Amino acid sequence: MRAVTCSEFAPIDRLTVEEHPDPTPSAGKVVVAVRAAGVNFVDGLFVQGKYQIKPPLPFTPGGEVAGDVVAVGDSVTGVEIGERVLAMPWLGGFASHVELPAASVVPVPGALSYGQAAALVQSYGTMLFAFTRRMQVQAGEWVLVLGAGGGIGLAAVDVARHLGARVIAAASTADKRAAAMAAGAEATIDYEADDLKARAREIAGGGVDVVVDPVGDRFAEPALRALGWKGRYLVIGFAGGEIPRLPMNQVLLNNRTVVGIDWGAWTLREPGASQALLSELMELAGSGALSPTEPSEYPLDDVVRALTDLQDRKVGGKVVLVP
Repeated sequence: MRAVTCSEFAPIDRLTVEEHPDPTPSAGKVVVAVRAAGVNFVDGLFVQGKYQIKPPLPFTPGGEVAGDVVAVGDSVTGVEIGERVLAMPWLGGFASHVELPAASVVPVPGALSYGQAAALVQSYGTMLFAFTRRMQVQAGEWVLVLGAGGGIGLAAVDVARHLGARVIAAASTADKRAAAMAAGAEATIDYEADDLKARAREIAGGGVDVVVDPVGDRFAEPALRALGWKGRYLVIGFAGGEIPRLPMNQVLLNNRTVVGIDWGAWTLREPGASQALLSELMELAGSGALSPTEPSEYPLDDVVRALTDLQDRKVGGKVVLVP
């Protein structure tokens, strides 16, 4: 098997791709031949040692995979060789093969491609968690999505649309804004050129109800100011670079609420509730209620380019590595 190896916490270009013996499943586990591995912003933080959790070295990054079961260990029931599955290994996914607990793999829902399946859970799980567990998005509410052309952004647009909300997509390029419109946004804002606060309030007729912010940096404060009465500001990440310092008087005004969204931590602390959300997500994806876009594909050997392009916000939507 081939696997991306992080031998030290260092710049992304220090990653290597190495050969290892193919895994043999132990009792209760299966081996999945990876057809697509989701690439996320957090993967770049992991390998640079910039994430709050630092795995033991060396390790293989990659937290989302989809592929085919090729081997089954003793005492495994309900999973068969040849089955198309997806899983969340948290680490180890950037490889041609991965050994996983049989209980952790889920059949790929509906007619989703391997790429769609591999890129589904983290982004869509985050937004379903945000919109239905951390707060409730109501039909007809205006939702302003920052970074709307990225993986989290497009998932936010799609899930908000499914829940009946009206979406304003803010993104930096025409291609990204077009992708957000295709995903269900009603209007777009070029937040590199336009006044984000003024345009959002104009479109929403006075103020938006919800802000989805995976970007942070200089866009956070105008997005906060775009909120109307009892508006909710969802803090998801800081892909823009700087962690913003928000003026608390703007939270006080209009009875606004700031809500932290850490789906990953929630899955570890509340596994039962997380499993219920995952089942709901699989049902929605399988029924066609949600429409994840096809991700951009990179060969496994191009892991450095994939992570760098994602970090530099050069690619829209989701990214997968294809072993």
